[in-house]
Amino acid sequence: MTTTPILEARDLHCTFQVRQGMFQPKRPLRAVNGVSLSIERGGVLGLVGESGCGKSTVARMLLGLQAPTSGTLAIGGQPLEEIGRRELAKRVQPIFQDPYSSLNPRKSIGSIITLPLYVHKIGAPADWRRKVEDIMDLCGLPKRAYDMYPSQLSGGQRQRVAIARALVMRPEIVICDEPTSALDVSVQAQILNLLLDLQKELGLTYVLISHNLAVVELIASKVSVMYLGRIVEEAEGQAFFRQQRHPYSQALLASVLTPEAGLGVPDAQLGSAFPNPIDPPSGCTFHPRCVHATELCRTTAPLPARDADGLVECHLFKDTVPAGYRDHDQGVRL
Repeated sequence: MTTTPILEARDLHCTFQVRQGMFQPKRPLRAVNGVSLSIERGGVLGLVGESGCGKSTVARMLLGLQAPTSGTLAIGGQPLEEIGRRELAKRVQPIFQDPYSSLNPRKSIGSIITLPLYVHKIGAPADWRRKVEDIMDLCGLPKRAYDMYPSQLSGGQRQRVAIARALVMRPEIVICDEPTSALDVSVQAQILNLLLDLQKELGLTYVLISHNLAVVELIASKVSVMYLGRIVEEAEGQAFFRQQRHPYSQALLASVLTPEAGLGVPDAQLGSAFPNPIDPPSGCTFHPRCVHATELCRTTAPLPARDADGLVECHLFKDTVPAGYRDHDQGVRL
């Protein structure tokens, strides 16, 4: 018996027209170029990749903030265009990266968390404070914080406020865009544990966008790796961290800093330059940075291949793991 994914995207494209100079004509920038994603209810999809690969554009499309140029999006089997903006906001909510700039400094914590209930007219106003205090308690915020202001809270507490605001309407899906990157390492673990507890308590589904592979390994049930607007590898979470098949995925894992003495800064062999998305390389777009590229890679774009282990878009994936990469069987740890 098959179940309908809570979130499904098919062949998403998003193209922007940009001008490189004052007197230059506009050229297309394909921020998202044929992305397909699906996630089951209660799962955690980790979306990883370098800055500029299109992760945040995908997040904006999932939130209904950016219309795709082409492709389809569905929530619980219902096409996104059939869901009203208010209804979509009730079902899908974001947690932003920076808790310092995502909260209004002139509003009290209680009014910040209450605002979604007010805008969407959820429940009776007399019950709003109780609902807000209940979600504050779930998020580890004391009741006295209700009348406080963001400037009176620490970074970790502000992110708890942002989480409470996102969850006060009891959404089905939460888009977490780098939810811990602006926090101290000691606080990051607390927020991640909170997200895991809330997922079990409220039956949430997460889309986690992160550069931090340790964070992704900790909570993701599925991992999708983006490069230059495309998904180049997708696998179940633990399987991905045991074995990566795409050279870019291997390079990402090889770039992770390790506490082992004497190893220094790792060299992922990716070079310092990211390709121009307005003028992408021919063939496989990763080939200029891939030390294992062949002539076929330089001339012919690989087709996405799906098997029992997931999806990979690489001419070399059937071969053994190329030499020169570290063994990641133990994964990445916080």
